[in-house]
Amino acid sequence: MIRINLLPVRAAQKKEKLRSQVLVLLLSLVLVGLACGAVYIQQQQTNENLQAEIADINRRNAELQKRIGEVRDYEKRKADLEQKLEVLAKLKNDKTGPVRLLDDLSNALPEELWLTSFSEQNGSVDLAGIADTEQTVALFMQQLESSGHYSGVELTVTEQTTVGNRRMQRFSLKGRAVTSATN
Repeated sequence: MIRINLLPVRAAQKKEKLRSQVLVLLLSLVLVGLACGAVYIQQQQTNENLQAEIADINRRNAELQKRIGEVRDYEKRKADLEQKLEVLAKLKNDKTGPVRLLDDLSNALPEELWLTSFSEQNGSVDLAGIADTEQTVALFMQQLESSGHYSGVELTVTEQTTVGNRRMQRFSLKGRAVTSATN
């Protein structure tokens, strides 16, 4: 019987299979490396784009913060201006108020009546004086009420007194000063 040694052929086939498997393994490793490199490059570009967006958003945020500061400054200046205008309006009203009170008081005075004191504080008015009769005092009170700048005028004290050799009526009145916002 003839013997044929097939071992070297099998060994050669095994070596060939091993080479092809190693080649496939190396090729697979290269392909996996290329795929990982591509994913890495893509992630780097995404990261760079996100960093650029963040920088842009921060820049816009800084601009908006500056505008918000300007708006707050404007609102503060507006509030200051409104407060100043209110003070000016109050000063204007307070300037004309006493003049009108005294003008109406002067117009309401009868000939036979003399005032000895006048005070106005926080809208409350106190008057004192001397008149020839009680009717003159009543007429004075009516004229004050009808003037429009006095209200609630009440007689608090009336007494008879002598001035020189004449009998007179000493009186005291209380009331409220009426100030309007349209003055």
